[in-house]
Amino acid sequence: MQALEALRNAWHLSDVRNKLLFTGLVLLVYQFAAHVPVIGVNRAALASILNSEGAGFIGVLNLLSGGAVSNFSVIAMGVYPYITASIIFQLLVPIVPQLEALQREPGGNEKIQRYTYYLAIPMAILQAVGQIAIFSSYNASGVPLIEGFGSNVLVTITVITTMTAGTMFAVWLGDLITEQGIGNGLSIIIFSGIVANAPANFAQLMNTSTQPIYNAILFIIIVLVTTVTIVVIQEGVRRIPVQYGKRVRGRKQYGGASTHIPMRVNPVGMIPLIFAQSIITFPAILVNLFPPGPVGDAITQTFGNQQGLAYWGVFFLMTVGFTFFYAETMIANQNLAENLQRQGGFIPGIRPGKRTQEYIVRVSRRITLIGALFLGIIAVIPGLVDLLNSILFPTEFISGGNALNAASVITGSGLIIVVGVVIDTMRQLEAQLVMRNYEGFMR
Repeated sequence: MQALEALRNAWHLSDVRNKLLFTGLVLLVYQFAAHVPVIGVNRAALASILNSEGAGFIGVLNLLSGGAVSNFSVIAMGVYPYITASIIFQLLVPIVPQLEALQREPGGNEKIQRYTYYLAIPMAILQAVGQIAIFSSYNASGVPLIEGFGSNVLVTITVITTMTAGTMFAVWLGDLITEQGIGNGLSIIIFSGIVANAPANFAQLMNTSTQPIYNAILFIIIVLVTTVTIVVIQEGVRRIPVQYGKRVRGRKQYGGASTHIPMRVNPVGMIPLIFAQSIITFPAILVNLFPPGPVGDAITQTFGNQQGLAYWGVFFLMTVGFTFFYAETMIANQNLAENLQRQGGFIPGIRPGKRTQEYIVRVSRRITLIGALFLGIIAVIPGLVDLLNSILFPTEFISGGNALNAASVITGSGLIIVVGVVIDTMRQLEAQLVMRNYEGFMR
């Protein structure tokens, strides 16, 4: 009831209501663009690809594009090239001294953001060529997906330019939501695609499954348990006590207050999962740029169809690795020890300066381990359900391809994105309400 009352209060505030309406309008524009196909796409060939054994891989791309891949629209690549460019710069900044120095300069983050946009363009071109190539490899109809692509220069340039422009348009829409709407724009776009596709995925599971009741119950259990666990971990905080020294100036005494540094169990939210999900599709795209062979077929079978111990093992390790990397990067960028020392604060029992930084990093790594393992396990839930199904129904089990299991309706990574976006959006609404002396969503 309190959340409903807070939502009603938020709706009554004109500026908050305008932000909500603006966010909804941008998502409507995105969904409209998701139904505008690339010029020359053959609908029969596309239908054959969507029903092929590569449907599992196509589902991942569909998730990242917000549902645009199923129509092979002008924004079929979604924000994936921009995410890849962001990953590259996140990796380069701590390694390249010039980029690290640039980031510390006034306006440095804005310059790196601009360079990320520039890098997203060649990444989008590469993605466009690779995506069409891998889609064509799943085409069993014999009809080209795009007539003349690769052989006709004008058609090839037109298609690549259109898809690249569509990606930058999607990124621009996400930035509009971030700046003028509510929540993180790119995350909300991916969130909208997950939510929009979930009913169709559930209906497909019920229609194609030989065990509909079992799958329905398992789906409900997975959603409830995973959602509760996500909320508990996402909201989990380790508080490091901080004491500020007393200072006397004239007849007045300053400082002496006690506070704490909140260290979250999962400080980076769903970003590692989005990045890991993006990167793990790259091998299947890359190998299709080269002549076919046994190695390429094996990579496509594993990373394209999302099956096997290798795929789920790599996915788990990438998720854990990205979680640690981003947590370390966040702690390093915050300069907590230096800021505390400058403000006269200290952690009781820990010397200021280097010792404080080492202590904060040590505590961060311990609690991040729990968050990283949690994200890794959530990411591989569909693989675990595949294993369970193969044990319970060995004669009916089908791995990969266009087979769905109860965890694939909304994957673990999809649930984290959904729950994370909802929590972040509610926090922003909370802040808007608190600033206007309203009660928020949580006491």
